[in-house]
Amino acid sequence: MATGQNRPPRALDASMDLLKQIVAQPIDPDYAVVAAREPDRHKRHSTRSRLMFAVIAVVIGALFAVAAAQTIRSRPEAAKERDQLVARIKTAQANRDKLRDQSNALAAQNAKLRGAGLGNDAQTQQLRTRLSGLETATGADAVTGPGLKIIVDDAPGTNQNGRVLDVDLQVLVNGLWGAGAEAIQVNGQRITALTAIREAGEAITVNYVSLSPPYEVDAIGDPHTLQARLLETSAGPWWNSLKSNQGMRFDVSDSEQLRLSGVPGLTVRTGRTR
Repeated sequence: MATGQNRPPRALDASMDLLKQIVAQPIDPDYAVVAAREPDRHKRHSTRSRLMFAVIAVVIGALFAVAAAQTIRSRPEAAKERDQLVARIKTAQANRDKLRDQSNALAAQNAKLRGAGLGNDAQTQQLRTRLSGLETATGADAVTGPGLKIIVDDAPGTNQNGRVLDVDLQVLVNGLWGAGAEAIQVNGQRITALTAIREAGEAITVNYVSLSPPYEVDAIGDPHTLQARLLETSAGPWWNSLKSNQGMRFDVSDSEQLRLSGVPGLTVRTGRTR
C-alpha cells in the first residue's frame, strides 16, 4: 500500500497553472483569430473607400463638364440678348429725343399763335403780363437775370463716399429756394414743381434726363443776399461738410446775367402769385 511518502513531489507552482496560462497567453484564442482577420477587413474597407471616392470624383467632374458646356453654349445667346437690349435702349433714346424736339417746336408755335391771336387792348395786355409771370414762375418760360452759379463735383478719385448723390442736389436746390431764389436749373434742366431729382443707376436724372458731373446749378435771385442766406440754410453746413470731409467740389460765385431755359410742353393750368 502506497503511502504519502512514495508519491512524487509536486512542483511548487503547480497551483498557479491558471496564472501561468494567463501570463503565457494573454489574448484569448477567439480574439486572436479575429485579430488575424482584421488586416483583410481593413484592406477591403480601404479598397471600397478608394472606389467610392473615385466614383464621386468622376460624377463631380461630369457635372462640371456639363455646366461648362451649357455656359459655353448659352454665351452667344446672352451676348445676342444684350446686343438686342442695347439696341432697344438706343432706339428708345432716339425716339425720346425726337419727341422732345417736336414738343419744343410745337410749344414755340403755340406761343407764337397765342401771341398773334390776342388783341392789344389794355385788358389783353394785362392778361398777357399775368400769363407771362405765371409761366416764368412755374418754369414754362425762359427767364434771365442775376444770381448765383454753383459748381459741385465728385471728389478726386471718385469713391463711393466722395460721389455727388441725388440727395446732395436735393438739399442744395431746397436750400436755394429757402434762400430766396426765383428760378433754378441744374445742367440746363429747369427745376419746377413737377421736377424729380433722383438716381437711376450710376446717373442722376432731372426731368427724366440723365446728367453727369460736374453739376452746374444756376439760381436767379439777388446776388447780394442769396449767397449769405444759402449758407444759413441746411444746404450751407451740408455742402461745407462734404467739401471739408469728403473733398467734394463746392464753388459758389455771383453772376450778373443768367439765362434759365423753360420746360417744353409744361402747360399752366392754375396758378397764383403771392
